Amino acid sequence: MKLNQLKRGFTAIEAILVIGILGIFLLASYPSILNTLETRNLENTTRKVLGALQTARFRAIDTKINHRVRFFQEEGLWWYVLEQEQPSHTWTTPPHFFRESIPSSLVVTINLPDNQCVEYSSIGIVDNFDSTQNTITLQSLKLKSKKQPDLRILQVYGGGSIRNIKETSG
Repeated sequence: MKLNQLKRGFTAIEAILVIGILGIFLLASYPSILNTLETRNLENTTRKVLGALQTARFRAIDTKINHRVRFFQEEGLWWYVLEQEQPSHTWTTPPHFFRESIPSSLVVTINLPDNQCVEYSSIGIVDNFDSTQNTITLQSLKLKSKKQPDLRILQVYGGGSIRNIKETSG
């Protein structure tokens, strides 16, 4: 046997050194990973609310029945649900649609008229539009403490369109 054939593998010191370097790298990147997770949580929640609003509008146009997204608080959480108007002027949740919660880690500010709803007519315009009450704001306090863009503001317009604004609070 040759001498170089006997020296295969790593020594314990080499393995400990590699693990130490990886540990330092992970420790240094941990705050960045947490920041990314919080940003994604805020973005994903905003997209879900935006999607519910767009779905209500498209369903109203498609079915020629008024639809709305209603926001409400229950059990310390903010919730939203898509509803359609019945001939008796009552509102029900269509089949296969469920209420969704907004994570408790986010601060929610609802500035909407008529029982905190966005109501779409059968032609897709906002029936209960009020230019002074047309926003849904989601805020991450973790991102605010790091002076990062912590606000996502969904601004609803009378014609049915929605603007998604990304801001940093003061």
